Amino acid sequence: MNTPRPKARLSRALGIPLTPKCVQYLERRPYPPGEHGRKRRKDSDYSTRLKEKQRLRAQYDISETQLRAAFDRAKRTGGKTGEALIQDLESRLDATVLRAGFARTIYQARQFVTHQHVLVNGKRVDRPSYRLRPGDFIQIAAKSRAKEPFQVAASGAHAEPPKYLEVRLADLVARYERTPTREEVPVVCAEQLVVEYYSR
Repeated sequence: MNTPRPKARLSRALGIPLTPKCVQYLERRPYPPGEHGRKRRKDSDYSTRLKEKQRLRAQYDISETQLRAAFDRAKRTGGKTGEALIQDLESRLDATVLRAGFARTIYQARQFVTHQHVLVNGKRVDRPSYRLRPGDFIQIAAKSRAKEPFQVAASGAHAEPPKYLEVRLADLVARYERTPTREEVPVVCAEQLVVEYYSR
């Protein structure tokens, strides 16, 4: 009997593939899971905003507390809160490991960081939520590079790195050059709805 994968179920509920494997599940059943999944429902404004917030949380694999803290920081920047929120989340170490092409999914990126495979400016950092600043270097520790997942990453098997990172994939080294613009961040989210959710 096929047991539904938790990430596939969540991907269908949110309408976005959370891992490369989830793409096929979503294409096969592009509607929410459960017996009422196929029925067309008119979502309330609240549920639309809630879903957008959950989408953002799922794509960075963070807790409600972490997202709320990121929102509070973004609000204090004085600029566009939605854009500042995405930029704050994008400066996380695990997100940068993923964008640099060192990991296949955000879940794998988080695991690499917590298992101490990642160095920031030459020092081991095991906190996925560590915030990078422009000019910071990240690299995979020398002893870890021989492991298969990193060999795969070094061959360029994952996503093309964005312009705000300078990446030498063969050496598994990346530099966080600058804060990304919203257009450069491949996150599926109407962040203004997230701002409205928290501002209610």
